[in-house]
Amino acid sequence: MDLTIRPKRGERSRSTARRELFEELMLPHLDAAHNLARWLTGNEANAQDAVQEAYLRAFRFFDGYQGGDERAWLLAIVRNACRNWANERQRAAGSVPFDEATHTSEDSSATQEELIMRREKTGVLRRCIEMLPADFREVLIMRELEEMSYREIAAATGQAIGTVMSRLSRARKRLGDCAARRRTGTAG
Repeated sequence: MDLTIRPKRGERSRSTARRELFEELMLPHLDAAHNLARWLTGNEANAQDAVQEAYLRAFRFFDGYQGGDERAWLLAIVRNACRNWANERQRAAGSVPFDEATHTSEDSSATQEELIMRREKTGVLRRCIEMLPADFREVLIMRELEEMSYREIAAATGQAIGTVMSRLSRARKRLGDCAARRRTGTAG
């Protein structure tokens, strides 16, 4: 005897409609979520785990989503998942080095010398970004790589817009200072 309650012909179940709405609103932001997680966790495998955890949490609490900017809402969850991951990581101690080879691509039209120079510059910036405090790094990634507005970043981080702007300004300054020191060889 089958006691499954099925929707009437032409109707969708509430859970199917919820899942479809979630997918429609949240899946377009998967690349942004992954990019932020990769920068906050430091490597590909951990970023994938954090994004998976964030999407599971987002789906679990999707009924509480009040509308508005879905990317900011999702990236706030990704940010929290990454912070939880970092806290667990600190408790376990040890660090995982950033795998630069995973995040670089080759351009076949460039000469070997150009590729080496580009890779070197990219490596300097990556190392400098990685050295930023997490609060600075996350606003820098959201603004410069994800091209989020100050308002979106404020929503994702739970900070006032002024705080976001201040952190972004200080992050840019530190990034510029670090890159300049590394180019001149005055810092390791």
